Amino acid sequence: MTLIIEHRQDPTPEDREAILAPLRAYNVAQAGDGKSELLALVVRDEQGEILGGLYGRFFYRWLFIELLSVPEQARGDGMGSKLMRMAEDMAREKACVGIWLDTFSFQAPQFYQKLGYSELGQIVDYPPGHRRHFFQKRLIDSI
Repeated sequence: MTLIIEHRQDPTPEDREAILAPLRAYNVAQAGDGKSELLALVVRDEQGEILGGLYGRFFYRWLFIELLSVPEQARGDGMGSKLMRMAEDMAREKACVGIWLDTFSFQAPQFYQKLGYSELGQIVDYPPGHRRHFFQKRLIDSI
């Protein structure tokens, strides 16, 4: 069999799924089905418009927080901490090992440290002149 590598200028969602399918199959064979489940906590105004919130995914007994957006008018009044506490409570209910996330240096790495998250590492100059920080918080001891 001859294999060819092709550079796709405009990859499609189908391209991504075709690449992901064998990887998922391999991961399931090695670690079992992670039973992915989405989490969304939305912050709405009086008119029902979503202004921010928290979005994540439970996977392999960890919660990955993909997005945390606190509306500008609510910053500094505990809204971010409340969203994080709610997510942590849900992760504990699901017996998660822990929570992980990433953030940029111009966002709020100190916020996560104050909530008990420890830094795992960072990428310097991502984006240029800044850093991307990776954090975790273990909810249970090593298994």
